[in-house]
Amino acid sequence: MELLSASWGIAMTQVLLITSSLFGVKSKSRQVAIELIDALSKSYAGTHVVERDLYADPLPHLSQQAFFARKVPEEELTDEQRALLATSVAEIHKLQAADIIVITAPMTNFSIPSALKVWIDHIVAAGMTFRYCSGRPEGLLRAKKVFVVSARGNVYAGDAAMAQFDHCEPYLRAVLGFVGLTDVTFIPVEGQGRGPEAAAKGLACARNLIDGILSHEYHQRHA
Repeated sequence: MELLSASWGIAMTQVLLITSSLFGVKSKSRQVAIELIDALSKSYAGTHVVERDLYADPLPHLSQQAFFARKVPEEELTDEQRALLATSVAEIHKLQAADIIVITAPMTNFSIPSALKVWIDHIVAAGMTFRYCSGRPEGLLRAKKVFVVSARGNVYAGDAAMAQFDHCEPYLRAVLGFVGLTDVTFIPVEGQGRGPEAAAKGLACARNLIDGILSHEYHQRHA
């Protein structure tokens, strides 16, 4: 789904928005992600944004046959095996084409939504998004900015009492870094389940982070 296409110059910036909330367009994570994209568009000559909604259009779980087909050399793949790999390849191509990746990851039972985990299982693929060199993993998705917007019902940041239950940010940093996506900025939208005042405060903090990102991006682009 194309959200916007704005052109202020010749160069185009490809933005891939990955959404995974069961609340769809009412999702706080998605709302803040759209505000972030609108802010970033002011710092780039042209912005073309495509949304991949993993809840409205879910991916199938990675099958055993598709998993083993990944281990077959390209030239030896059968037509059936290529068909099994087609879903993963399509999702990986979207990532490869993007300059900026915005992921919504609303905290679900202290971790990420199951739809997002299925997507990760498809895009973490040996030979396509990572490889081993001298026994060490090397990510193949490089030179891309990633922003993760994560609404959560409680407060988990810093030394909050619930911090130990945040298995969303550590996991995503690890798995994204594994495929080479190391330039990752997290934007938590905290306290959304603790009443109107806490929810408003969490939203304001997220917007303040976006203002800081916009200022940094603008100065970086125009230095």
